[in-house]
Amino acid sequence: MTVKKLLSLSTVFALTLTAAVAHAQITKMGKDLTEEERTQIAMMLPGAPAPKDDQLVHIPPSIDSLEDAELHPKMKEAIRRGHDLFVNTQQLRGKNVFNNMNCASCHLGEGRLPFAGPIWPAAVDLPTFRTKNGHVNNLEERIAGCFTYSMNGQPPPYGSDDMVAIALYHQWLATGVPMFPKEKLYGRGYPTLAKAEQAPDALRGKTLYTANCAICHGEDGAGKKEGDKVLFPALWGNDSYNWGAGISRMFTLAAFTKYNMPLGQPNSLSEQDSWDIAQYINSQERPQDARYTGDVKETRELYLETFHKHTMYGVEHEGKLLGEHMNLGHKDFLKPDVLRPRDFSGGASKEGEAAPAK
Repeated sequence: MTVKKLLSLSTVFALTLTAAVAHAQITKMGKDLTEEERTQIAMMLPGAPAPKDDQLVHIPPSIDSLEDAELHPKMKEAIRRGHDLFVNTQQLRGKNVFNNMNCASCHLGEGRLPFAGPIWPAAVDLPTFRTKNGHVNNLEERIAGCFTYSMNGQPPPYGSDDMVAIALYHQWLATGVPMFPKEKLYGRGYPTLAKAEQAPDALRGKTLYTANCAICHGEDGAGKKEGDKVLFPALWGNDSYNWGAGISRMFTLAAFTKYNMPLGQPNSLSEQDSWDIAQYINSQERPQDARYTGDVKETRELYLETFHKHTMYGVEHEGKLLGEHMNLGHKDFLKPDVLRPRDFSGGASKEGEAAPAK
């Protein structure tokens, strides 16, 4: 298929997705939903689980509704900037982003879509403790992690205009949701799939990838671009996420694939197929984990329980130890300086990132 046809496919899907999610905001318990609201939610992601009575259902406001919001014009300006950076993070390429990913590559539907990593839960759950870095994180720090790992980059400085705008976009999407909600949140993250009936297999995954994924992401996993515009993100190699990205975990990529891929055909793959595709994609080489100590086995062991037990990092595959390299992709640094531990005991934190919780 030509790039022109791929661009047409991308445009049609984007318009369809936008139409599906651009309805009125909903914030209520599942048991209180009207039939019309249930129908609207079902249209957003065909085949996804329906809301349960004890779940808090939140469908965020759409960017199209911002103009009518009772907010100061400067607030609207900042929210629009955050939205613009979220859907087109490539405009920060070479400064904060060093691969072909946008925030919206992993968080579909402008970060609003249930079961596609909606971003509004982060705005009401943080600050909280994260096992990934072993300390309490706030919203900006969580966003910094996405820049560091998923975009293999350098986060905008805390408190900078760009960081505030991106954080504000998250918070605005959470309009109407109380802080630290006790209810279960409908559609958050990527739902955990049932354990595969057969052990996930990269060879089966390669066949499935060729049939279902390669048309957009390429046989070589390099994605598709038209000029400087990324049409479809790279899934491995220097233009993709690094070994520390959340989606390098098998269960995360398998769930994302099941509920969101192929484009325009969510829930068309079986759970087994999704596990096999994830096994194939995440058995491919990619830039180094920003937490790398200089020894892949040591790094894997250091972050095994909190992260890498779910990845292929430091595991032998096809006669090669994955992650045994110093390839940083398109950047010339390993770890951004902004990554550091936090200490709320009143003592001074040491330099460097905190060790993971045991």
